[in-house]
Amino acid sequence: MSDPAVGREGGGARAGDGSPPGLHRVITLRHAVAIYVSSVLGAGIFVVPGLAARIAGPASIVSWILLSLASYPFAYTFAKLSARRPTSGGLYAFARDGFGPGASTATAWLFVAWNALGAPAATVAAASYIAFVFPLSRLEVFLVAAGIMVAAFAVNYLGIRFSGRVQLATVAAIVVALLVAILASAPSIQPSDYTPFLPSGVASIGTAAALIVWSYLGYENTSNVAEEFQNPERDFHRSVVISVLLISGLYLAVAVVTVGTGAYLVGGGATPFAKIMADAFGASGGAVVAFLAVFVTFGTVNAYTAGMARVYYAAARDGVFPRALGKIDPATGAPRRALVFLVALILGSLAAFYVLNVDIEAAFLMTSGAAILAYILGSAAGIRLLREKGMRRVLPWISLVVSVALLPFIGTLLLVSLVIAGLGLLFSWIVSRWRVRETAA
Repeated sequence: MSDPAVGREGGGARAGDGSPPGLHRVITLRHAVAIYVSSVLGAGIFVVPGLAARIAGPASIVSWILLSLASYPFAYTFAKLSARRPTSGGLYAFARDGFGPGASTATAWLFVAWNALGAPAATVAAASYIAFVFPLSRLEVFLVAAGIMVAAFAVNYLGIRFSGRVQLATVAAIVVALLVAILASAPSIQPSDYTPFLPSGVASIGTAAALIVWSYLGYENTSNVAEEFQNPERDFHRSVVISVLLISGLYLAVAVVTVGTGAYLVGGGATPFAKIMADAFGASGGAVVAFLAVFVTFGTVNAYTAGMARVYYAAARDGVFPRALGKIDPATGAPRRALVFLVALILGSLAAFYVLNVDIEAAFLMTSGAAILAYILGSAAGIRLLREKGMRRVLPWISLVVSVALLPFIGTLLLVSLVIAGLGLLFSWIVSRWRVRETAA
């Protein structure tokens, strides 16, 4: 008997009907909100507010406000593009429809850079919260990070239906934890902690915003699973409005508390939530938030594993990646080969982070660079493909302008994403030439 909360499977070819197995249309409104919220409001909420405050001080709150305002144009643009033609791949598919295979190939490799840089940073940051409470060695921190990734892979291997249920539980935990932390720490807020308001100059607001972008990444992730929506025309925009209001409100509240309690001044700014909860509830508060950070990060990684695997599946289906990755398991509707490729990529990158001793703040900025480049392509595709009326016509333009404005603040770290994408483009070009010659022969 099917689960009515998730909906009927449909829209994809069924095993035994003579056609290749397809993705299952099982995502409803509440599951869409769960994917949005857990994609955006995940690991970043535990780490980024403290790091941003270290960069810009109390003025980091301005950066959060600017990014909250900018998030709706991004979310709206990507949701409208997905509702227009619901297919797997999100920004990859938008770039292909708007500008052709060259742009979509570049976007696919930017997603590789995004995964290779962002997933290790998120999981290591979460594992660092455990180290805030328990004496873990550096190797043990990285092993916990690897465990988070493997768990997300296992959940997604069972299909989007099971993954969606996990996301609902994750979102409930995130919202409850944030509300408890905000209310418990409110009495500890000191007005003196908001002065001086701009200790590092106006430019620090832009640098903090470039870092904070990482916390707002995720609005594109739901577009990656658009092919599995039951009713994309109805549910995409509704889920965007609900998610933007909820996420922006919680982020701003956490930023105000992080600055007002001085929590970002402890532990290099990487574990402000543990400090907030420990001050409010003693040692047990820090322990609870440490385990919660791992759980919430698992939810984010779980959502991104689902979305990113669909990007690789779509790229393989188009011949950009090896076609072996474009296979769907007929029983679960999961692109299992793409999932295996994804987890292998991230675990390999995690090992590289360990060997090279990569700085987490730098990794967040590098991830933002890859994401912003992909957002530029997606926003430009929105300008080209959408035919909106009235004020909605300017929303894709706002997305593009904000993306371009943020790019310089990434600085030289942007080169990492450009190198990965460039090498990927070269690889795809060589493979395409080889296929042409093989066909001709």
